[in-house]
This record gives sequence, C-alpha cells and structure tokens, in this order.
Amino acid sequence: MSGRLDGKVAIVTGGASGIGRASAFTFLREGARVVIGDLNDTSIAETAALAASQGHADRLASLRADVSVERDVARLIELAMDTFGGLDAIFNNAGLGGAFGPIGETSVEEWDFTFAVLVRGVFLGIKHASSRMKALGRGGSIINTASVAGINGGGGPHAYSAAKAAVVNLTRAVSLELAAHRIRINAIAPGMIKTPLAVGQREDAWERRVQERQPWPEPGMPQHIADTALFLASDESRFITGQVIVVDGGLSAMGPDLFGHGPGSRLLRKAGLNTGSTGVPGTVRDVGATP
Repeated sequence: MSGRLDGKVAIVTGGASGIGRASAFTFLREGARVVIGDLNDTSIAETAALAASQGHADRLASLRADVSVERDVARLIELAMDTFGGLDAIFNNAGLGGAFGPIGETSVEEWDFTFAVLVRGVFLGIKHASSRMKALGRGGSIINTASVAGINGGGGPHAYSAAKAAVVNLTRAVSLELAAHRIRINAIAPGMIKTPLAVGQREDAWERRVQERQPWPEPGMPQHIADTALFLASDESRFITGQVIVVDGGLSAMGPDLFGHGPGSRLLRKAGLNTGSTGVPGTVRDVGATP
C-alpha cells in the first residue's frame, strides 16, 4: 500500500518530542524519509530508538540543532541532501514558551531569546529550505508552526504572542515570492495541544483549562497537528499557499482567554523564561525582582 509521502524527503525541527515527534512518525508511516533536528540530546536518542523499533531506522536521520543558529539550520538541509538525496518539505516547528510575566519585568535578553527561536528559527528554515528547493526545481512545501496566540489576544504571553504573529505574517508575505517556484508555504495555528511544553509540571491544571475554555470536548493532541502537517506536506494541498490553518477545537471561535486578564492574570504573577523541552535551563522569579 502506497503512502501519501512516498518518495518525498522531509525535515522536522523540534522533531524529537511533542508535535514534532508525532509529525516525524506520521511522515515516516506515509513513506517519507525524514530528518529531525532538535536541541535535546536525550529526546533525539529516544526518538531514534523508537523509530528503529518500528522499522524506520533506515529512513530517519537526526541532528542536534539550534534553529536560532544559521549554520545549524544549514546543516539540517545538507543532511537531508547528503543522506536522502533531496528535499520536498520542511516543518519549521521547533519552539518554546519564551519570556513570560508583566512586560515591565521582561528583560531584553529574554525577549531576544524568544524571538531568536520562534521567529529567526522559522526565517532560517524558510531561507535555506527554499533556496535548496529552487535549485532542485521540483517545488516543495514549507510548513510553519504559528499559534492561536498569534491571531488573538489572550492565547499566551506577550512575547510568545508577538513572535507567533510574526510567523503568521512571514508565512503570508513569503508565499508571494515562492509561488512562482511552485513552493507552497503555509502555517498551522494550534490551540491547546497536550505536549510537554504546554502542560509543563501541572497536567491537572492544564486539563481544567481545556474543560473551561475549549468548546470541543476532547483535548488537542500532537497527532491532530501532525495530521494537518501531513496534509500540507502532501500533494493533496497542492493549490494551498499563504494560509494559516487553525487547529484548536473551536478555541479561537469563542476567544481564547486562557490565562485570565487584568491584574489577576496568571501570566502576571511570575516572570522569567520558559525554555520548554529544549533541555536549556529556564528561569522563574517573583514579579518585581530584578531580571
């Protein structure tokens, strides 16, 4: 039985956990050869072992990569070319929670770190993947992870929300340039998806927020996003470009006030940097403390 990505080569950044891992394995099951990039060595090893156990070892390559560093992103593209002989799709998915807390408590370093991963990382993925795709001359698909936080207020911390809004508009703007080369570029805007980054240390609190805020009765799972990424990577979406597909269980339809607003908001009680599942230490401090 043929798969929807037979013969295609795909890269997934942040591919060793959460949405990235689910997408990588979905692509593998559909016949693609996949390169994953991730910053967390432990997660990379776990993902490689799982791929081997499922018979995918010869179609998966991995590399420790920081998507905010241009040479690391370029190396991912070269790994795909050297190992599998081409590049048809890239899912610029690597992310973290980034700076949080009141804007007056956000340091420039925390702001810059957030944008380096969430925006520069996407820019670099688009830059290097599109250059290679144009040289190959067979078109391609570029997929970026945005967020409902980048479309509406109330979906996340201010730095994260601003960065994801940048991803949305970068996707739309670059689609105009790449269309002539038959390279499609689209974004997925997830809502509340059950990943290590989103859930953090308090799974019970996360589940309560889902029940209180999300109209759809089932929680969002990484596979929901992976299935959307599969559609965008496949030829089934060959006439879709410059779009943002919201996958959020109706969250944005009612307005995502996920953390409360005003002085009592959960987002204003502490400040710091949420580094997610990268393995890089994060920071948390009381509001009013010196950054």
